[in-house]
Amino acid sequence: MRFDLHVHSCFSKDSNADIDSIIVHAGKNDLNGIAVCDHDTIEGGIACVKRAKELGTDLIVIPGIEVTSSKGHILVIGIEENIEPYLSPEKTIGRARELGGVVIIPHPFKLTSHGIGYINGIDIDAVEVLNSRCLDNRPNKKAKMAAQSLNLPQVGGSDAHTPQMVGQAYTEIDAEENTVDAVLMAIRQGKVCAGGKKTPSSLVIKQIFIGFCRKITRQLWK
Repeated sequence: MRFDLHVHSCFSKDSNADIDSIIVHAGKNDLNGIAVCDHDTIEGGIACVKRAKELGTDLIVIPGIEVTSSKGHILVIGIEENIEPYLSPEKTIGRARELGGVVIIPHPFKLTSHGIGYINGIDIDAVEVLNSRCLDNRPNKKAKMAAQSLNLPQVGGSDAHTPQMVGQAYTEIDAEENTVDAVLMAIRQGKVCAGGKKTPSSLVIKQIFIGFCRKITRQLWK
């Protein structure tokens, strides 16, 4: 099965991707499922799970969150509660384990996106080695080399902030059943591989500009 494990919705301050459009584009790009992981909130993931059921789609939606730890971003999928931001990576991961989540380190060496900068010595399930939002491929190459050296499962994600980016990068998952629990178990067992391609630079730059404008607008209306 093909999953995009790193999708942002409009519940992230720097994304303009509405839930319905995410679901539509996931179908267009032949995905079996997605993980919606907004910045420091689980709300988008829960909303997308509910909306997918209302629409009667076969798309498997996994609720998740991209937590801002004190050292960088950490993806936690398969949970339905928020995790407090700005804790240490160890405490963030400890809380994720308490909630039963799968822990993925996204874009670890992409410092402009709060990459954690290391993956050795922390309790994680997988490393994102293909992030389609990287303008330069060096962070992806470095992540892949690090994951290989530590024998850690490798996954891909679009890091989509607009609907058109969904599915640009993805993870092939060899799950025994078409269920969230089976998919999460397959990731834990390392039955995954990264695939896809980088999002066109023009689309990434456009999204960054839109996200910046959204942040400024929010600050002005406070």
